[in-house]
Amino acid sequence: MHCITPDYIVGLVDGEGSFTVYIRDVDKENEVKRRVVVEPKFYIKLIERDKKILYSLKKFFDCGSVYFQKDKRPNHKDCYRYEVYNRSDLFEIIIPFFKKHKLKFESKRSDFETFCLLMEMIKKGTHRTKSGLRRMFVLKRTMH
Repeated sequence: MHCITPDYIVGLVDGEGSFTVYIRDVDKENEVKRRVVVEPKFYIKLIERDKKILYSLKKFFDCGSVYFQKDKRPNHKDCYRYEVYNRSDLFEIIIPFFKKHKLKFESKRSDFETFCLLMEMIKKGTHRTKSGLRRMFVLKRTMH
């Protein structure tokens, strides 16, 4: 078992983590194949050899899932992914953790702040109107 500390997690997420929100583009409504309108998630992807770290994160946060992610691209190894997509887990566990334990990389911190704004918009139901969804889509495009 790996010794997981808040500082270790911050460093790992700065390098390998991602805060993202899938947001349907309302201007391409007819092209959409996914039923979901908004889908926030936090994840870390590591090569198979390091998957124990992901299970340690799952235990540390007491939420999320670890799963195998096959990568068919040349020169890429098979990976595992720790992912939290449950909105209450994001609101109650993940966001408070990273508000308390600040990310070091400015780009990652900026993505996290935008993620928090989008999560607040989801909480308020902004995504339930076309104009709100459009505003969220534009905001999401500022993320890496």
